[in-house]
Amino acid sequence: MKHTYNITGMTCSGCVANISNDLIRIEGVTKVDINLEKGEAEIESDRHILMGILQAAISDKYRIRLKKEVIKPNTIDLNNEKSKLRQLRPLFLIFLYLFSTVFLLNIRDWSATEAMLDFMGLFYIVFSFFKFLDLKGFPESFRMYDPLAKVFPFYGWAYPFLELGLGLMFLMRYQITIALVVTIVVLGLTTLGVTKTLLDKKQIRCACLGTSLKLPMTEATFIENAIMLIMAVVMLFMNVA
Repeated sequence: MKHTYNITGMTCSGCVANISNDLIRIEGVTKVDINLEKGEAEIESDRHILMGILQAAISDKYRIRLKKEVIKPNTIDLNNEKSKLRQLRPLFLIFLYLFSTVFLLNIRDWSATEAMLDFMGLFYIVFSFFKFLDLKGFPESFRMYDPLAKVFPFYGWAYPFLELGLGLMFLMRYQITIALVVTIVVLGLTTLGVTKTLLDKKQIRCACLGTSLKLPMTEATFIENAIMLIMAVVMLFMNVA
């Protein structure tokens, strides 16, 4: 017998390999075929396998359900996950720490320009750090919505290094105009992908904080991109003027 399941939590080919190895070890399972793009798994078995057995066989960070129980593939199961607001809590905490740090760094001699440069620099440094935690898995998640990463897979591997470089440029006040232009282009392209995802009513997992945290991509990525794009445009206008 053959059944199709939806699996949430997969972000890369490594996830596919781990889940396949775990499921094929279950007694009675004869074949496992997983599609990362669709978030689906076809499982063939010579007997009926209880859902609890399938779930217990894989890591807790994945959730397996019969296909009819999930509305769309590659989406976050909102019935089993925390509310979107609580999912976004790590992102809000990071922004709170960044704003607080920037405020304390500039409190004695306040300058809006210096504060924005510090924020953008720290932003890139912190967010690149999370991507470096899973440098292998990040490109797979990133290319699911970034237009450039879809066409050039290498861009996904280079992106964390690009963020790190931009962060250092802002903090060191080195070639600020170039850093601002690159920021607008890079985040502008990503925002186009996010906007398309919003219009398609998809909720792909966010890659902004790598794959270590479970965040709804649409809201999280749009929030961070909007803040950085606004700052970059304002700073570029001030530099040109």
